Parts: sequence; C-alpha cells; structure tokens
Amino acid sequence: MARGHRPGRTGGVARLPQDATARFLAYVEAIEPVLAEAGRYVVTFNEPNMVGVMAAVRAGQGSLTTGLGGGLPTPHDPTVQALIAAHRATRDYLHARHPHLLVGWTIANQVVQALPGGEAGAQTYREAIEDQFLRVSCEDDFVGVQSYTRNRVGPEGVLPPPEDAPRTLTGWEYYPPALGEAVRHTAEVVGPAVPILVTENGIATADDAQRIAYTQAALVGLAAAMADGIDVRGYLHWSLLDNYEWGHYGPTFGLIAVDRATFIRTPKPSLSWLGEWAKRGELEPPAES
Repeated sequence: MARGHRPGRTGGVARLPQDATARFLAYVEAIEPVLAEAGRYVVTFNEPNMVGVMAAVRAGQGSLTTGLGGGLPTPHDPTVQALIAAHRATRDYLHARHPHLLVGWTIANQVVQALPGGEAGAQTYREAIEDQFLRVSCEDDFVGVQSYTRNRVGPEGVLPPPEDAPRTLTGWEYYPPALGEAVRHTAEVVGPAVPILVTENGIATADDAQRIAYTQAALVGLAAAMADGIDVRGYLHWSLLDNYEWGHYGPTFGLIAVDRATFIRTPKPSLSWLGEWAKRGELEPPAES
C-alpha cells in the first residue's frame, strides 16, 4: 500500500481500495530516482505471504500465536491478489523505464515437512502459505529466500516443535538445515531460470556461540545446494544490529549488540567470524575459532 494509507475494515473483513495498484505505482514513481541509482536489485514487497497472513489476523481469521503450533492462518486472499497485482505492475513499470534493474520480491520460506499421514495437509499448507507466492516469482528476475526454521505437518495438522528440540528467543525450533531446504524447494517451484538471493537468514539468541554454530550449519547446507547446481547469487544475514522484532527488543538477531539506554553498539564475535568467511570468498565457512 502507499505510504500513509491503511485499508479499512467492514464487518471484520479487510476492505481494500480498488485503486491499490495505482496508489502503489504512485509511490514507486515518487522514489524512482532513488531506485534507478541505488543499485541493480529491487524488492517490491518483503514477505508478501506474511502480509497476507497479518491481513487475515486483522480480519479475525486467525492468530499469529498459532504459528508456534498449529500453523499460520491462511493469507487473506483479497490482500494477496492486491499484492500480486501491485508487484507485477511495479515490475513491468520498472523494466520499461530502467531495463538494468532486476525486480523481484522476498518470500518467508516455511520449510514444510510432511510426516507419515500428513502429506496432503502439508501440500495444502505449503500452497497457501508459500507456493502461490513463489509461482509469481517465475516471471521475475530473481526471488528472495528468507529462512529460519521448519514446520512439520502430521495427520492432525501443523505440529509444534519436538519437546526435546532447542528453541530460539522467538520460540522457533533451532533448525539450521532450513536454509538449504528452503533454497532447494524454491528452486523446484521457480525453475532454473530464476536466480535466488538469500535475503534473510539468522537466529534470535543471546548466545553468540550458538549464532556462529547456526550460521555455519546453515551456510554448509547452502553450499551443498549450490554444489548441486542451484543458482544462488548472494547471502544476507539477518541482522546487522539487534533491532525491534515482533513488538519488542527481546529477540536479538544482530551481529552487533545495541544498548537501548545508551545506544552504544558492541560488535559480537559472530560479526568478525562471518566477515572473515565472506572475505575468503569461499562456499564453506571457516570453523569456529
């Protein structure tokens, strides 16, 4: 939606303006000089699938708390269709005016795993939460993968993490293989012609040694996917700084700590570890020192 605009509500259902695409294109036109000069990659919407989920919550069709056990609500379809229309219109507009720009969007990858008897449910859940958005990316210049954990689906639906599984500060299961699995599934949906960028991957933890271990394992999985021929063009860690996440400052994802009273920023060991790996320019990260 254009900046400053909020969809109204009628009878508990989100009401979208008929000119949502035109409004968003007006915003794109206003920032066009910045887009044209800032670089090559343009992301129209960050995690449109989560925007659709939040719209469903706002419309009274579910709760985000179910994401820790029971699955996320089905994205609000009118919002989804508005996002798709605005995304496509923006891509076409920028391609026509700035052919050098590569346009795509980023998807919150759910890494859906079917347990015995949960195959049909997993397929339905994956289609609603992820795949319908990935298929839009088949028309784009790239797709962004954003991966942190997994979702297991049994005969009774999406399950909470195993009782003995370690969890992060967000309550998600600690599951580093999610990145490699997300990249592989994305490649299956969008096909070999669409490059992949890892636009988010990280862990909310107060233990920086755990952050290094998670990131190293995630990158090993990413390297294996690339070795199998998947076209991955880059990796962005989430995040540089401990920031405001999900309504508070508690989930610390950052490579740099931030004191919220003094605003002093303190680099963590994970920052130099990841920096040294990046400077090497190799797929396999260095061992933890």
